[in-house]
Amino acid sequence: MINYSTTTLTMTRHFNVSAEHVFNAWLNPEMMKKWLFTLEATNQKATNDPREGGTWEIIDRREGKDYRAIGEYLEMNRPKKLVFTFKMPQFSDTVDQITVELEPLEDGCEMTFIQEIIVPHEENWTDEDIEKALIEFHNGSEHGWNLMFIGLKQLLEEGFISFEKDL
Repeated sequence: MINYSTTTLTMTRHFNVSAEHVFNAWLNPEMMKKWLFTLEATNQKATNDPREGGTWEIIDRREGKDYRAIGEYLEMNRPKKLVFTFKMPQFSDTVDQITVELEPLEDGCEMTFIQEIIVPHEENWTDEDIEKALIEFHNGSEHGWNLMFIGLKQLLEEGFISFEKDL
């Protein structure tokens, strides 16, 4: 096993829709394709088996190249908590863990997103190199998820796309 470090990204977002709607957005392939990873225009495929032990996959095509995001569902407690793995095999063999917790509120819900990010070390890295990589991975992930959550909020609230189908 290669040497690695971890960093934790925690983000909180408020949605003016029910926790059930937000939970479904993480699991419904039609909805996933609209916001998760990038956008519906570039997402080529979104599939999943929404159960503990089931898998998910999104394939995004940009500039003629396919990018895959894959994972496995580890825990589902509808509509309060979802835990799954996240891997992009074209970039790394590392597997991050993501936890999504939803708290119902009078005016919607609050989502807390936690990503345990694995940062592999390159040979001969110094402590300074490791610290720099941890910051870069954290900030890069935060930027990407922030863009996705903006899209998710717009889809759920402004267009109020509802995917009520039980998964």
